[in-house]
Amino acid sequence: MLLVDVTAIGIGFALPALLMRPEAQYVPMFIVAAAMYSVIAFNAGAFSVGINDRLAVETGPAIRSLMFTYATFFLIAYFFRLDRDLSRLQLIITMVSGSILLIVFRQIMAAYVQLRLRAKLVYQLLIRDRVDARIPDGFRHFDTDTVGLRPDLKDPAMLNMFSNLIGGCERVVIACPFEERKAWAMMLKGANVRGEIIAQEIDQFGALGVSKLERAPTLLVSVGPLQLRKAIAKRAFDLMFCIPVLILMAPALAMVALAIKLDSRGPVLFRQRRVGQGNAFFDILKFRSMRTDMSDASGSQSTRRDDDRITRVGYFIRRTSIDELPQLFNVLMGQMSIVGPRPHALGSTAGERLFWDIDERYWHRHALKPGITGLAQVRGFRGATHQEEDLTGRLQADLEYISKWSFWLDLTIVVMTLKVLVHKNTY
Repeated sequence: MLLVDVTAIGIGFALPALLMRPEAQYVPMFIVAAAMYSVIAFNAGAFSVGINDRLAVETGPAIRSLMFTYATFFLIAYFFRLDRDLSRLQLIITMVSGSILLIVFRQIMAAYVQLRLRAKLVYQLLIRDRVDARIPDGFRHFDTDTVGLRPDLKDPAMLNMFSNLIGGCERVVIACPFEERKAWAMMLKGANVRGEIIAQEIDQFGALGVSKLERAPTLLVSVGPLQLRKAIAKRAFDLMFCIPVLILMAPALAMVALAIKLDSRGPVLFRQRRVGQGNAFFDILKFRSMRTDMSDASGSQSTRRDDDRITRVGYFIRRTSIDELPQLFNVLMGQMSIVGPRPHALGSTAGERLFWDIDERYWHRHALKPGITGLAQVRGFRGATHQEEDLTGRLQADLEYISKWSFWLDLTIVVMTLKVLVHKNTY
């Protein structure tokens, strides 16, 4: 689509040269305009493909981006006198022809995408849970009985299986019995995917909208939280922060590793299974702060003040949050972000109950990658969860962060984190 749009803009610049002034330097102006349009249109979502029964190639965002590009470009051209002989007629020909060609080319592209590229551009999956449903063209499918999948929110292993089975999907549609629809809806909400349920009833699921699969109505119960351009911006922020910090702090990391090794026996790094984006498992990295024979791999026992499991070096690095620094390698590998909901161990409890038993919305917080820091942490929700109320505050903050994410929010949280590196609840 970018190539098609740039071609339309190029023809728009070429027409005045062919019809009126062959000697004019239109190539440099075209290159600048094409570069400006690419940035503006990408930011406006002009290259996104809408997912439904038809793949929608939107023309509106592209035209608005082109108009803004022309206005900005020609304002700059006249302000700096880049071409004093450029007439208004030539500008009009460039703008009108470029806009018309962009619309025409986009409509051709839309038809081509729908007819030829539908199955290649979008991975759509139909899951049948003991219900017979027709498989539409372009859909992959499987039956839950064949893979042993059940919508069990209290089984992390089942959520991990679901995450692996739908990996790479843009759209997942569930066909299931009425009594299973709510469970499937809750599974989809934390799966970082556009999720729909074939159903007639809509009231009890908190649906975001109504869609359809051919003639069958579906409920839109979840959407991936970030569009492609936002996901790219967040990943770029992670790498721009992570890589320089790792390089600058390499000597300090080596010194901490040496101190841990000299202080007690065992590995320098502590690995623990955590729940990540889409409710999939990953191994989080930390500097080891506890004695090897007393480490709690499941996370079922919260750390206490004056915990005898913590080593001398461990006490210092936990109090200063230095033990969290190896998670920069998790960020580098794409398993975590700098900012996001903090990942929890599978055995984490608040009071005597597992986190997901307290509030089933717990799984929704995994729609984004987990973070080294997050909105909950800068608001003071850190440390052990001895009571159920200790989970409620941080869960609410995590869900708020997911719904309001922006580049500037991430930057603000990073700055605010500097104030809470040493906290009364870090022990």
